[in-house]
Amino acid sequence: MVEWITLPGLVDYQEGIKIMEDQLDRVINSMQPDTIFLLEHKEVYTAGTSHNVEELLKPDLFPVIYTGRGGKFTYHGPGQRIIYPIINLNNTDKVKDLKLYITQLEKWIILTLAELAVHAFTIQGKVGIWVKNSKNIESKIGAIGIRVRKWVTYHGIAVNISPNLDNYSGIIPCGINDFPITSLEDMGINISMTEFDIILKKKFIEIF
Repeated sequence: MVEWITLPGLVDYQEGIKIMEDQLDRVINSMQPDTIFLLEHKEVYTAGTSHNVEELLKPDLFPVIYTGRGGKFTYHGPGQRIIYPIINLNNTDKVKDLKLYITQLEKWIILTLAELAVHAFTIQGKVGIWVKNSKNIESKIGAIGIRVRKWVTYHGIAVNISPNLDNYSGIIPCGINDFPITSLEDMGINISMTEFDIILKKKFIEIF
């Protein structure tokens, strides 16, 4: 069983992490079932554990928060669906395999985007979800950065629905400066968060 929790409004990054980590503790202690948070963050740049300070180009543009998740610099803000799956890989129906888990996350988003007639894919050596943009250039539409505590996952996925893509100009996103960032809106697809979430929940069952 999975509990889905949608947080309303724009959630402060630090506040969102606290909510996630409080639930993480409850899942670890078997007080709550696996949980998936869906939310949007206020504008912020976050740095993962493998970030490079030279990849922060405009440190005064938005607040910069250094996190414990994997990965490098990324942007969070309105129009981006944040997905925080708190999944106990200790459960008998799961496998203690982080590479497999990340592959499942990738497939989950790829199948979700396929429902919108978007062909998404992964690229060897580059974590995340990729598409061909309106100019037929490989572009990143989804970022993945996770952590695990006692084999319970947290942090997760960011999918660009309709964010202001200019806000990525203050960083080198995920350390990749030779590929653009795109969104569903940028690809000519207009969909609400609620509509996207419906597809997301349906496809989760197919993968997990």
